[in-house]
Amino acid sequence: MSDDVRVLSGVPGPRRSPGWARRDPIDELAADWDESVAAAVHPDEIAALLESDGLSDDQIRERYGVENSFALAEELYARTPRRHPEPEGEPPDPWRTGLLGCLLRGLVFALPGFAYVLGDPLLAGPHEALGVPAGTRTLLAGALCGWAWNQGLAHRAYAWLGLGDRPAARRCVLVGAPVGMLLGTLVALAVAGPGRPAAVAFAAGQSCYFGASGVLLVMGREKTLLAALLPMTAGGLLTLAHPLPAPARLVLLLGSLAAVAVLGLLEAAPVLTAPRRWRAALPRLAAHVKSLSPARWWPTVRTGRTAVPPVTGPRPLASLPYAVFGLASGVLVVYAALGDVLAGAGHGALAAPAAVALTLSMGPAEWLLYRFRGGSLAALRTSGTPRQFHRTTGRVLARCLTAYLAALLALTLAVTAPWPHAPAPAAVRLASLLALGVVLWTGLLLQSFGAVLGATAVCCAASVAQTLALLTHAGGPDTVALAVYASAAVAQIALVRVRLGKVTAHR
Repeated sequence: MSDDVRVLSGVPGPRRSPGWARRDPIDELAADWDESVAAAVHPDEIAALLESDGLSDDQIRERYGVENSFALAEELYARTPRRHPEPEGEPPDPWRTGLLGCLLRGLVFALPGFAYVLGDPLLAGPHEALGVPAGTRTLLAGALCGWAWNQGLAHRAYAWLGLGDRPAARRCVLVGAPVGMLLGTLVALAVAGPGRPAAVAFAAGQSCYFGASGVLLVMGREKTLLAALLPMTAGGLLTLAHPLPAPARLVLLLGSLAAVAVLGLLEAAPVLTAPRRWRAALPRLAAHVKSLSPARWWPTVRTGRTAVPPVTGPRPLASLPYAVFGLASGVLVVYAALGDVLAGAGHGALAAPAAVALTLSMGPAEWLLYRFRGGSLAALRTSGTPRQFHRTTGRVLARCLTAYLAALLALTLAVTAPWPHAPAPAAVRLASLLALGVVLWTGLLLQSFGAVLGATAVCCAASVAQTLALLTHAGGPDTVALAVYASAAVAQIALVRVRLGKVTAHR
């Protein structure tokens, strides 16, 4: 026997582990495949991995003592804790948008105010009831009608855009904008009565601007609208420093209005730039007008025994709550601007800065709506339980709302300081303006999630309450405004927390 193979007698060899002490083969497989098994969201995903690795059911029964790959997958899934790997780097935010674009929209919302500066001599006359300047009731009636109609029309056009049908959105505004112009003019004519042709003409121009500018804003043409408003804006600024003669004012007003109207028409009906396409476009336009018939307002319309299904697309009735919200929020803004004047307790210098600040604040408001959507999406990724998600969205809401109120406060102080004959806003007036800001921003937030009915109900109740308080002289205008706006703000914050604190609202 050689030395390399010699075995010493009496020296025991290596001991083998008994069968009962061996490691479970399923645990060994789980350890080998730990990363893939831990990231699986369902046992079927693990079964697919087993089959792709070439394990047959016979091999699985022999090695692991289970029936097939699905049984083995369930064992592996049950024995391995879930560990989903985080994506590398910062995940993309689909709700990220530029601040400058939103500020531009807020600016083009406010610039039409210079039209009233240029048109002031054209509306000269004795004061109306309640001491308001001549033509105020006429212009307010036309403006409220325009706000309501354009809010509903914009919702319908955006619904078509959301479906990816831009031509249908164009046809929608091509039909709806002229109807809104006509309605606004008729309402202003009914309120003005005989003997005020200048106020009615100005209100008609106001309605035409609302319709045409709404087309450009819906189609994302803010820069085009800004360019059309620049001559009127320059004339308004110049008028504040050195009054212009009436003919020059009229030319500036009509020039900007004509530019906005033509640009809006070209955006809504691009076939105008190619006349040969009119013949193909007219049938589609006729079909869109037909879609506004009552058959589109209900799921089916029975004609005899046959049920006619509706045309696919947004229903006109779905835009009604948005129109009512536009009317109610417009009434609240009017009361914030003119509540003390209507109650005979103030003058116009108190009113205008609040309206301008609220209008300008719509730019930061829109950007912060996007920030809330982005923050809630991040909360979906980082929250492990519904309660944690509810708390996280509450913090996001508090940050966005605080930022908006800070922007509104800064704009109010910045606009009031250089305003002629405008005193510094009192604490109660400032508090009521900020409370109204909360109502408007939370209302827009609820709208963006489709929860428009609650926001509309709150704003309607607030506008009715303030109207009744004004008619019955129940308290001072500032005190009433603060009570109404604060109550509405609390109600809408509660709606936001209840509705948007749920994970299912952010699908």
